[in-house]
Amino acid sequence: MTELAETYACVPSTERGRGVLISGHPKTNKILYTNNRSILILNLDNPLDVSVYGEHGYQATVARYSPNGEWIASADVSGTVRIWGAYNDHVLKKEFKVLTGRIDDLQWSPDGLRIVASGDGKGKSLVRAFMWDSGTNVGEFDGHSRRVLSCAFKPTRPFRIVTCGEDFLVNFYEGPPFKFKSSHRDHSNFVNCVRFSPDGSKFISVSSDKKGILFDGKTGEKIGQFSSEDGHKGSIYAVSWSPNGKQVLTVSADKSAKVWEICDDGSGKLTKTLTSSGSGGVDDMLVGCLWQNDHLVTVSLGGTISIFSAIDLDKSPLKIAGHMKNVTSLSVLKNVPKTILSSSYDGLIIKWIQGIGYSSKLQRKENTQIKCLAAAEEEIVTSGFDNKIWRVRLLDDHCGDADSIDVGNQPKDISLALLCPELALVTIESGVVMLRGTKVVSTINLGFAVTASAIAPDGSEAIIGGLDGKLHIYSVTGDTLTEEAVLEKHRGAISVICYSPDESMFASGDLNREAVVWDRVSREVKLKNMLYHTARINCLAWSPDSSMVATGSLDTCVIIYEIDKPASSRMTIKGAHLGGVYGLAFADDHSVVSSGEDACVRVWRVNPQ
Repeated sequence: MTELAETYACVPSTERGRGVLISGHPKTNKILYTNNRSILILNLDNPLDVSVYGEHGYQATVARYSPNGEWIASADVSGTVRIWGAYNDHVLKKEFKVLTGRIDDLQWSPDGLRIVASGDGKGKSLVRAFMWDSGTNVGEFDGHSRRVLSCAFKPTRPFRIVTCGEDFLVNFYEGPPFKFKSSHRDHSNFVNCVRFSPDGSKFISVSSDKKGILFDGKTGEKIGQFSSEDGHKGSIYAVSWSPNGKQVLTVSADKSAKVWEICDDGSGKLTKTLTSSGSGGVDDMLVGCLWQNDHLVTVSLGGTISIFSAIDLDKSPLKIAGHMKNVTSLSVLKNVPKTILSSSYDGLIIKWIQGIGYSSKLQRKENTQIKCLAAAEEEIVTSGFDNKIWRVRLLDDHCGDADSIDVGNQPKDISLALLCPELALVTIESGVVMLRGTKVVSTINLGFAVTASAIAPDGSEAIIGGLDGKLHIYSVTGDTLTEEAVLEKHRGAISVICYSPDESMFASGDLNREAVVWDRVSREVKLKNMLYHTARINCLAWSPDSSMVATGSLDTCVIIYEIDKPASSRMTIKGAHLGGVYGLAFADDHSVVSSGEDACVRVWRVNPQ
């Protein structure tokens, strides 16, 4: 049996020049955010307590809890809103096609019966309010000519809706049924976010013109604005009210977050500027914020979530980071506690500690893209899309000196001889390149199209897989390869080859969804009929005691086989990663780490029957 032990969450998807909407549970410290097609529910008190909803067919943009916390409404770029249960199996209640373009914001009415959504669309339909159970319209929303970036529902009766957008307008509607009341053109740039105070007496709009303006919640009249002398120096992307309605939190492209005190006359005075250390690049721009009970949450363009304490704003924040894109490689280091390294193709390497979660981002001096990653104890070897192999020294939580080796061709796969890690085998289109340390010792043209390779831990043997599905076994003598045998069983191009830790077996997987375990001495098939995936196999891993082998596939499943049992008595983890599994490793004999297209890393406990 397998069970999910830990999830290391991905971070919110961000976009340059746009705000990101995160929202919170009305009673607890859970927050919602979106990454690609997934909606993530993260508990601020325990960042390992994560739940993921992946039923949207398109990229999700925003999700919000209903006022009673039982339901979640989420929207995507196709203009669809899905309403689903917040607990257990996330049962779908309703699905509505609301707008013709992407939805940028949605809000529940305080009684939980109506939803307003705004965004982009053809014609006039940029905002719609509808009943949550039937989808019938409750009002007409005229007055906007461009994409509507944010909308808000007054949390007390009489109900009001306010919207703002790229036409620099803040529009005020009365209802229900809602109809246009007034429009304000006080901003001189995109209005990014609008929010009502918890008691409904005021609302605030923030804009790319660096201004924040306060309005009366009942009449929609302008009553004041933030003081400008110590205001933001860049676009303000988001705003969030404190639970008592006396303060607001704003975040901006100037990389700072500010807490403002809202006076009764409607002006805003700065009480504190929150800054957090970062790399100093554009990734530190803040694009999203939320004041959730005693936590102040900010999100940077690089996806880092910083959590400040509302009681003690001087305390340095807790930071949670992760991947935003497909996590393509995983590696588990042998130290205790177990350290997991994961990399995504945008060049980000993250170090996780099993049982704790996020540890640090490994900053490399050359932030190139990463296609393959292999790690020995104190060294990481990476290859990107620029014909170079990088050997990077691994220090505690950052990278040391890096050496690059130009192999003259696009590397497809890296394999390290684990007992003598200075020896590495790199596959290129036409053959292989052997590296010792930072020197290319030989480039060998094998005369067939190469797709995968593996080198034995002691460096004495290499197995090279081809586009034709054949496995070629070579003995390594000095810097040359001598062909020993050709094994034919696969019916598709070989995608992955891996030696078992005890060196007695090796396993191979192909694009035609089959995996095979071979005996290394006799070169016979040891475990056959491993044909339970429905799409190509992307990755393969052995348990440290060589008793189990796990395969991960594009079909989102991880399948674990025991070597001494027939393949039919396998253990399957269905839907391990939305979009496919791309990285796989065993942390110990009873836990498997997987990563995939959904940018999450998961640890599974394996208990053989």
